[in-house]
Amino acid sequence: MTEIPKDLKYAKSHEWARVEGDKVRIGITDFAQGELSDIVFVDMPKPGVEIVQGKEMGVVESVKSASDLYAPISGHVLQVNEQLTKSPELVNKSPFKDGWLILVKPKDLKELDNLLDHAAYEKACKESHH
Repeated sequence: MTEIPKDLKYAKSHEWARVEGDKVRIGITDFAQGELSDIVFVDMPKPGVEIVQGKEMGVVESVKSASDLYAPISGHVLQVNEQLTKSPELVNKSPFKDGWLILVKPKDLKELDNLLDHAAYEKACKESHH
């Protein structure tokens, strides 16, 4: 059963965004890591880089394929999950906790309104299985 936490916002491209005070933490969803299978490498934007909502911000590579990562919100990258350099499989094991990708200072939190909530994302996942 795919885990879809209720307190997050989701992009159709399977990234999640969690508001933490004035920052937003970003990762990929349980559904995405399941589709990719064993993740071997994550290419993330460096701290200080500006990301733009809906635009490419990196790549996640698995034994099956490489998949582009898209920014769920615009802003400046503050921090990158360094653990993924050595242990990219954390994204598989713990996509919503230990396997987060980047922490961002968002330009405008209102951009999150463009994303899907828990129910809409759940529906999107079910539809993409058909």
